[in-house]
Amino acid sequence: MRVRITPGPTVEGTVRVPGDKSIAHRWLILAATARGRSALVDLPGSLDVRSTASSLAGVSGKAGPALEAWASNDPSSAEGHGSTWNVRVPGSVVTPLEVEGEGRAGLIAPTRDLDCGNAGTAMRLLAGVMASAPYHSVLTGDGSLRARPMDRVAEPLRAMGAGIETDEGHAPLRIDGGGLVGITYPTEVPTAQVKSAILFAGLDADGLTTVVEPAPTRDHTERAIRALGGPILLEGSAISVSRFQHDGFDAAVPGDPSSAAFLVAAAAISGSELTIDDLGLNPTRLHYLEVLARMGVRTERRIEREELGEPVGQLWVAPCPGLRSVRVEASEIPLIIDEIPMLAMLAQLANGDSRFSGAGELKVKESDRLTAIAQGIIDLGGHAGVEGDDLVVVGGGLDGGRAVSGGDHRMAMALIAAAIGARGPVEVEGAEVAAVSFPGFVETLSRLGASIEVLA
Repeated sequence: MRVRITPGPTVEGTVRVPGDKSIAHRWLILAATARGRSALVDLPGSLDVRSTASSLAGVSGKAGPALEAWASNDPSSAEGHGSTWNVRVPGSVVTPLEVEGEGRAGLIAPTRDLDCGNAGTAMRLLAGVMASAPYHSVLTGDGSLRARPMDRVAEPLRAMGAGIETDEGHAPLRIDGGGLVGITYPTEVPTAQVKSAILFAGLDADGLTTVVEPAPTRDHTERAIRALGGPILLEGSAISVSRFQHDGFDAAVPGDPSSAAFLVAAAAISGSELTIDDLGLNPTRLHYLEVLARMGVRTERRIEREELGEPVGQLWVAPCPGLRSVRVEASEIPLIIDEIPMLAMLAQLANGDSRFSGAGELKVKESDRLTAIAQGIIDLGGHAGVEGDDLVVVGGGLDGGRAVSGGDHRMAMALIAAAIGARGPVEVEGAEVAAVSFPGFVETLSRLGASIEVLA
């Protein structure tokens, strides 16, 4: 899909965003491995999350039909009508997904490869689940996912006793699971996906399983396990878990703060006010707001309730009079890894040069996101470059023109949001991939006031 964005209109109002993709992966796994009934509300209908549901259906008994039915349905087709002002966003599922789990011991041997699509989170987290299951399973995905590094999750699971073969460090993962023992594993790269895979495996391992992080990462897995009564122990940078079988639960998935980031950016660019309701306010996911504050964007948050250990509430974005350049240190990168495309595009619209240091992890995302960000800025008449693992953005604004998403959902959304502040019209090719994490993104932005035309 190719879209044309005409700069100028303000982006303002009150809106909800799809449910948090990172949380949805984890809660689906916990629902499928629970003992008894679970009901999940506001699951995002994104392609990544449906890949997790479909894969879980392949190893679930009683829960399998409900998971497969949900994964096969396109929620955006049923939820795409009406205003986004104070209503649920296209792509959310209001009716609960109900599954009847039979515990970890109730998982069954798959009769097919488990296709994770483009979802790296799904593959790495499911590897932790499959590593403890006493049978053979294969995790695969599309070409992009098969090119991404998987040894970082295979190595600790092998150390716990699982047999895992990769294709030179890449998917497919061929797993012979069962008989795991707890280990202490210091991760070399800060990654919540690997941490969560080890913790999920540790829930069905003998002894204590401990992950030692070099820097804090998002803590959705720990929060959920603790909320379910699990034995999570936190000591400094070490997170430990031991064998535990949880029961079913009810929970509503909060709005995705990473998806909200692109709407926050659009409001900041247009100098307008925006309120986002029912948003996940987990502090490990909101560091981008601290970076935005240094750039001159003022926000306020209000916690209203808790869902399975997750704080949920409202985020308000104040009208922004102008953007400042920013320096982002390497220690901050793990906390804003999904928002860097948005932050870099905002930095291009600021005065002065900005630098994102130590962002090499972006080279092994859905695309070489580091190079893609710089190229997207250049394609739209701005100036940026990659220096080793650093991204340098020369402020001054965007002229307009044409750019491509490269099949990367976050690049697509970043380009579309940035176009609102360009000096001339912008065309973005491949806008449809935004549905990977934010079904209805273009429609939502349009309803908030952006001038976006679908060309093809």
